[in-house]
Amino acid sequence: MADIAISVNDVTKMYKLYDNPMDRLKESLGLSKKKRYKEHYALNNVSFQVGKGETVGIIGTNGSGKSTILKIITGVLSPTEGNVTVNGRISALLELGAGFNMEYSGIENVYLNGTMIGFSKKEIDAKLQSILDFADIGEFVYQPVKTYSSGMFVRLAFAVAINIDPEILIVDEALSVGDVFFQAKCYKKFEEFKQMGKTILFVSHDLGSINQYCDRVVLLNKGVVLAQGLPGDMIDLYKKVLVDQVSGRENSENASEDKRNKEKKHQKKVES
Repeated sequence: MADIAISVNDVTKMYKLYDNPMDRLKESLGLSKKKRYKEHYALNNVSFQVGKGETVGIIGTNGSGKSTILKIITGVLSPTEGNVTVNGRISALLELGAGFNMEYSGIENVYLNGTMIGFSKKEIDAKLQSILDFADIGEFVYQPVKTYSSGMFVRLAFAVAINIDPEILIVDEALSVGDVFFQAKCYKKFEEFKQMGKTILFVSHDLGSINQYCDRVVLLNKGVVLAQGLPGDMIDLYKKVLVDQVSGRENSENASEDKRNKEKKHQKKVES
């Protein structure tokens, strides 16, 4: 267990979906004995491990549970069942804006995030110049972040996440917002992290980056672990999932079209 940075054990996340707000209210007040919600499983019995010093990618179609599992690992969400064990200090770059106060300036948010992670003001002072150099957004660091473009925002957020010396770095698709030069700078930092023996958990739709930087890949599909293994093998399997999904959608659309045509023919017969 000493060589494991992240251990995800039989994690399930279930959401209750209500048809209307009144059903939710009745259930919360105990006024209804029957179940008034539908169960939606964002994750269902998910298990995997990430070794210390390993770079692991998570891929899957939209709605497969990628972001949900990252939020559970970082403590943003609690699992319905199962548990997660983390050995090491985490720095996470999840949804754009997570952990930032939009009214604060860039500098103030650097100190806010550093304090939340557990650094003292003195420690943040020592890292501040490295963060500002990496973000490279000039005088905008003194302006409220609500005035930032999405590109400037992700520059500062990533600069904070990657320069506070984490043992585990978790990134969720955020790099897709930055320009190509900033992305190259970030991936160079990934390489430095790998050489330093840091652990990286990386969610992305950029299969080229997944193949290049990851040691291993977990493939999620509809909330379950479909497979895990070498990047090339998992990417090939993921492409098959995408093809099947498209084929399934086309078959569904064709079936709907056939049904509509039959209904039209039936209506014409009735009218005649």
